[in-house]
Amino acid sequence: MDKKATLKDVAAKSGVSYQTVSKVLNGKANVSAETERAIWQAVEDLDYRTNAAGRNLRTQASRLIGYTWTPAPPWQPNPILDSFLSSTIEAADAAGYHLLLFPTHNTDDETETYRTLARTGRVDGFIVASMDYDDPRVLLLQKLNFPFVAFGRANADWEFPFVDVDGRAGVAAATRHLIEQGHTRLALLAWDGRSRTGDARRNGYFQAMEEAGLSINQDWVIQLPGDVEAGIEATKTLLSLPAPQRPTAVVTVDDQLAIGAMRAAQSAGLLVGPDFGVTGFDDTPGIQHYSPPLTSLRQPLHEIGREIVMRLIALIEGRTIPESIILPPKLVVRGSSLRSQ
Repeated sequence: MDKKATLKDVAAKSGVSYQTVSKVLNGKANVSAETERAIWQAVEDLDYRTNAAGRNLRTQASRLIGYTWTPAPPWQPNPILDSFLSSTIEAADAAGYHLLLFPTHNTDDETETYRTLARTGRVDGFIVASMDYDDPRVLLLQKLNFPFVAFGRANADWEFPFVDVDGRAGVAAATRHLIEQGHTRLALLAWDGRSRTGDARRNGYFQAMEEAGLSINQDWVIQLPGDVEAGIEATKTLLSLPAPQRPTAVVTVDDQLAIGAMRAAQSAGLLVGPDFGVTGFDDTPGIQHYSPPLTSLRQPLHEIGREIVMRLIALIEGRTIPESIILPPKLVVRGSSLRSQ
């Protein structure tokens, strides 16, 4: 096995003393930006990993947990995020910790924000959400050996602590429910682009259709942005087909697409539920008041928040953490998917 890099190796590569390297890694050094960049570049090049046990013994622990997200426009409230944050804040507070929220934007280099907060000691660990394939935040935090727990998974062969929702099983359950209602021609509104979460949810539809022996019309599998307008336009396209060639139900990977599908069906003169079945994902607060109420998959957000915080604090404090866990969403059946009202 290759010898692990040491603090002195980092110092030699970056051209400074090992004392300076130690201070920079612990957020105590007052050095030039050029020197600091050189040290962190050496850390990455050498794959140097700090001693987590030693770091956990620091007396200057911040008792802050970092969390970042990309804010939605002000006219698009995000009640799912609000519910998740509420649960994590409550769980952290009960353990004597607090959340440090730092929004990022699509143009930001998120890893630089994580690096800065970690090296300055402003947080003791991170909750990493909105996971995707080849997630650079995971690679960075593993390289720095800095505590984190993810909400979601990344590459199948990456090992790190996480709590996740089984989106594949959830969408498969929604698809089976529509099949049980007598639908054999089912469309899917999925997110465009590749994402870990999006792929899992889309694969749930394929799984249930194949299990039922139903053919999948690729023209009915539409990938699009996850918003109401996109759902409206995609469903209008599906419903413009001759009656024998169009789907009688649609499975969607989020509630915004489902709301759009409902509006398009109603505009076409169809009764949502009896004539055209629709399911969503997230069980967004308020959808039970739509006409008809929307069938959706509810994520156990409060349990997720508690499980993530419990694991992260154990990791920060050097205790054994429970194994990663994948939680099932609950299918909440309402009028939008029922043929008999």
